[in-house]
Amino acid sequence: MLKNVGGIDRILRIVAGLALMALAATGQVGPWGWVGIVVLATGLFSFCGAYTLFGFSTCPMPKDQTPNASP
Repeated sequence: MLKNVGGIDRILRIVAGLALMALAATGQVGPWGWVGIVVLATGLFSFCGAYTLFGFSTCPMPKDQTPNASP
């Protein structure tokens, strides 16, 4: 499983996931707030299945794989 969630995206997912779960646990939002578990997991594992489906990544590209790099 390749990482496709990086940097600020990862931090935001972790914070949003924790916030959603806290709101659901305290009854501030409905049961849909437990979706925060998925959001938190994508941040912790640095992998998002939706990103894979759409060919998207927020991870920085390794220096040896930069476009138009000469050998």
